[in-house]
Amino acid sequence: MPAINLLDGVPMKYYLKRISMKIPLLLLAASAAFTLLCSAQQAPAGNAPPGAFQTPGSQQAPAANPIRGRGRGPVLPEGPTPRTEDGHPDLSGNWTPNAIQQNVDMVRSGVEVPFQPWAYDVWKARRDSNSKDDPEARCLPPGVPRMSTTPYPWTIVQTPKLIVIVYEGGAHIWRKIFMDGRAHDPNVEETWLGDSIGHWEGDTLVVDTVGQNDKTWIDEAGIPHSSAMRVIEKITRPDLAHLTIEHIIEDPKTFTKPWTFTTHPTLLKGELIEYICQENNRDVEHLFGK
Repeated sequence: MPAINLLDGVPMKYYLKRISMKIPLLLLAASAAFTLLCSAQQAPAGNAPPGAFQTPGSQQAPAANPIRGRGRGPVLPEGPTPRTEDGHPDLSGNWTPNAIQQNVDMVRSGVEVPFQPWAYDVWKARRDSNSKDDPEARCLPPGVPRMSTTPYPWTIVQTPKLIVIVYEGGAHIWRKIFMDGRAHDPNVEETWLGDSIGHWEGDTLVVDTVGQNDKTWIDEAGIPHSSAMRVIEKITRPDLAHLTIEHIIEDPKTFTKPWTFTTHPTLLKGELIEYICQENNRDVEHLFGK
């Protein structure tokens, strides 16, 4: 796993691509990195049998953080869940993912990943090489579910028949979730974000995504998947400033059973900013690996 230098919980490699970073914040990054490394969870046992690899412990929700803005902002605002005219929770707004541990390494964060033997071998090789071939580091879209953990904010635009998510990072891409009752496109091809359809179950938005290619990694450590992967996202807004997203991964070619992880995005202070990775990516030359 690559060394983690944290700034507000985000690996420094991501901030190298943001020209607005101030030098004094590097001192905060060094302090945060030292704290993280001193308190890091133990790595999983190296002799876990392929095909049944699981990790001890359970998932824990990240500690509440101030709203991420251009600089440190106030504490999260309080208030009830906003609702649309039809009574559903209004998910619209700018959100910060708060899921850096899962983005960097699902296993180390406490998520149980039931690898098939071949998938365990691929994951271990990628992780042992310091993730030098991570597609996201080469400005390729992270895919679903990694779009929810990549440490850049995103905006949700909600209408009754269509929900659009615009992502600041991860190739500055957008995603459409069709809410008009249609089925999956029978001619769906393997794309970076697949084909997403959604519906409401009470106050929970359920999003079903299929049709992704197998080029993306589920986390930076290198969890693979096949093009048969199906991702279910269950999204709720318990109050004004928080979302909860349960991700369910189904891919029998890669995993012995479905598995889940949950993220807890919070409201963003401010707006998304322009992010262009493709034009001047200077990070790849530093990814030496092993």
